[in-house]
Amino acid sequence: MEHAFSNRPTKAKTTQNIAFWIMRSMTYTIVILATLIFGTIFIKGGSTVFQTSFPFVNTTFLFSKPETLHVVTSDGNKLQMGDKEWRAYSEKNPEAVIEDHKTYVYSAGGIFPCIVGTVLLVLGSMTIALTLGVMSAIYLSEYSKHGLFIEWVRISIANLAGVPSIVFGLFGYGIFVIFFGWNVSLLSGWFTLAFMVLPVIITSSEEAMRAVPKGFREGSLALGATKWQTITGNVLPYAIPGILTSSVLSISRVAGETAPIMFTAAYVVRDELPWEVSKLSDFFLQGVQALPYHIYVVSSKIPQNEYTARVQWGGAFVFLVVVLAIAMTSVVMRSKMRQKYRW
Repeated sequence: MEHAFSNRPTKAKTTQNIAFWIMRSMTYTIVILATLIFGTIFIKGGSTVFQTSFPFVNTTFLFSKPETLHVVTSDGNKLQMGDKEWRAYSEKNPEAVIEDHKTYVYSAGGIFPCIVGTVLLVLGSMTIALTLGVMSAIYLSEYSKHGLFIEWVRISIANLAGVPSIVFGLFGYGIFVIFFGWNVSLLSGWFTLAFMVLPVIITSSEEAMRAVPKGFREGSLALGATKWQTITGNVLPYAIPGILTSSVLSISRVAGETAPIMFTAAYVVRDELPWEVSKLSDFFLQGVQALPYHIYVVSSKIPQNEYTARVQWGGAFVFLVVVLAIAMTSVVMRSKMRQKYRW
């Protein structure tokens, strides 16, 4: 016979158990799917980036420019050569018998200009976004007075976070490329991407500042510090970990966007690297190649074959590593700031 306090099945407990297992299975399903996706990229992309012989890394793929692949059957031998190598071979062997010759665009060389362009776009846009975003958050958190207008501003900022990236791309194209006359350039891409992530940075930074206890402000003001000294010495340092958290999320979005840079910053092919310019001003007013746009072009705008697949997976692998490296830098900085400023 059961005692009065025995664990008896009830409708509420049954519902709770069902909900628990549904949520648990959904969580594990997401983890499994994410593992499959990233595992596939790392396995297939790793085979392009790494090799079995010394130096164990495909330096040609990582440190050279994209080229057209020439698949040639010459004197009974099947050869695979990049555009430069093919020209040198043709000049050296003018009498070679070419039995078959096929070309595959963007299937030889490497992705070095795309890596450089992606890093420049992320660093430049995040510098602008963090500067403008933190300044706006300081005003909203520390200087603005509660009222209908400020609440309307906050709602507008929150709504901007849901605007599709293609809209920001068209906005950047109309304002920066055409109206300001910056053309397709790093500067246009920086400001377009910065404006795209500003809502997240402003909201997160403001919340991080509001989380700092009021006693920090009151103690500083009571000792004779000015409002600005209080903000820079007693509020911002303790809010930086929260601000860096928003930057980690923003880095992933900025680096992975294709639509905005398609209109404002990215070229399919560019002969010069960003620093190969005659004047400093040309550095900011030039377009660049970028990994997400390069992957998009190679995956959808040219005929697919076994050679382009290698470039696609390799580009995706390097892209994930680049984004991870930049994001981990912010994570490490956040961890150090948390240890330094504890309260």
